[in-house]
Amino acid sequence: MCCERGGRLLFDALDFSVAPGAALTVVGPNGSGKTTLLRALAGLTEAVIRHIAWNGMPVAVRSAPWRARLAYVGHKPGHKDELSAAENLELASSLEGASASDGERQRVLDAVGLGARSALPVKRLSQGQKQRLALARLFLSPRELWLLDEPAAALDAAARGLLAEILQRHLQRGGAAVIATHDRIEVPGARMAELRLGGTAAHHAATRAIEADALAPKAPNACWREEP
Repeated sequence: MCCERGGRLLFDALDFSVAPGAALTVVGPNGSGKTTLLRALAGLTEAVIRHIAWNGMPVAVRSAPWRARLAYVGHKPGHKDELSAAENLELASSLEGASASDGERQRVLDAVGLGARSALPVKRLSQGQKQRLALARLFLSPRELWLLDEPAAALDAAARGLLAEILQRHLQRGGAAVIATHDRIEVPGARMAELRLGGTAAHHAATRAIEADALAPKAPNACWREEP
């Protein structure tokens, strides 16, 4: 896999896989392509060529079966500002196919520290509270592969601990995660690998984070190009 943006090579010859029950953290300086990589895996970035295999079988990144496996949380989690925290969680859960009752959603909001604010419009929440709402969505998500872009941003120490617990629960159920982050994320007992972006194309070609056959994007003969 390789990608260019604005005529500049972000990364080249990436070849990695992530097993069920494992997480891959993608690290590197700003502009190294961490967000672009996640968006490419989610089918949100135009590419010259994409090849992704799920359990050894090729899939198309823009196909309904592939997207049905994904939970993507970007820099902007996609909350609706005019809806309440509870309404946003209900909408997100419904879109992801989570069968959670009103009571279950309220208990999750309580667990992430938003129980008393569940009726407030999201536009009245702080950035940290919006991130906590994203954690609530993940807690209920039944999707097998999580693509998370800076999930620890704006979280305090307690909320970061909660993020680790939610990731641990997901991985223990056999889920997988690819996480772009500037911050070290530790998940007790979890299999964690690191993919470092930034540096020379030769470095990118040599960088590997291989865990098994759950996720294996490969594009050996073409470059992904994203317009700025």
